[in-house]
Amino acid sequence: MAEATIRDVARRADVSVASVSRTLNSPTTVHPATRERVLRAIADLHYVPHAGARSLSMRSSHTIGVVLPDLHGEFFSELVRGMDREAGALGYQLLLSTMHADAELASQALRAMRGRVDGLIVMAPQLDPMAIESIVPAALPAVLINSADCAERHLLRIDNRLGVGLIIAHLLQAGRRRIVHVCGPSGNIDANQRTDAYRETLHRMAPEIEPLIVEGDFSERGGEAAVERLIMEQVHFDALFAANDMMALGAIEALRSRGITVPGQVAVAGFDDIPLARYLDLTTVRVCMDELGARAVSRLVAELRGEATDRSVDLIEPTLVVRGSSGAK
Repeated sequence: MAEATIRDVARRADVSVASVSRTLNSPTTVHPATRERVLRAIADLHYVPHAGARSLSMRSSHTIGVVLPDLHGEFFSELVRGMDREAGALGYQLLLSTMHADAELASQALRAMRGRVDGLIVMAPQLDPMAIESIVPAALPAVLINSADCAERHLLRIDNRLGVGLIIAHLLQAGRRRIVHVCGPSGNIDANQRTDAYRETLHRMAPEIEPLIVEGDFSERGGEAAVERLIMEQVHFDALFAANDMMALGAIEALRSRGITVPGQVAVAGFDDIPLARYLDLTTVRVCMDELGARAVSRLVAELRGEATDRSVDLIEPTLVVRGSSGAK
């Protein structure tokens, strides 16, 4: 059976196509009796309005484009969960895509959304400000998350300096003096800020301690590889701070598989507080990713409605969550 059209609904309700359109888009402008006939016809015919046609007539798709560097892992699933919850509450849908470090690939992802979304939420920690400005359409409202500063866009960013300071202070207070940092990928703004904060905090709180940094990639395997390298190079350390929870969990697995006790011999801490961290007793820095996503949607919708115009940087303050992996609860 062919899908019912708006003309089929109009014939069934014995009204004009314009009356059906007004019932769908501005029901308060339609006489109650007419509105009732139209709604009954829609129900009888199982009519579903065409989203594209409604977008053209209303000059709005009620869709928000979301472009993230990845969709894999608990960090991104929690972020999207918060966005979806808030978008639904505000009457919007999400259109998801991913971008990569390559600016041209990122531009392709954004071009695919033009004409299909009312605004954008972009998380591009791997792109510099010039690249962001060049690929985000100037006329399209957009909110950035954990990206480089962009004068024309509102930015939500995690206070990495505060979070790292909390972790390092905790490890120092626990008596750890050889704290190695497994950093994130080079060029990622969060990874860079967390590494800088690690150095700064050690210099400020324990200048006698030499920073120890091992490259990572934000993956569980990256944490395992970092521990393997430290052991192979016979580096002595009694604490490990990973730039995210997945690397911290990979590090714990690698340490324990080699008979090194956690937290007895090595205390381990991460960053983000993904749901898995709670079950595996990982000390970490809590960033409420779902709330971060919800705030981004709320802010963008406020712009779309003309309720917000400032272009400030909104710092999200994380909190320390102490669990068993660092030797205290």
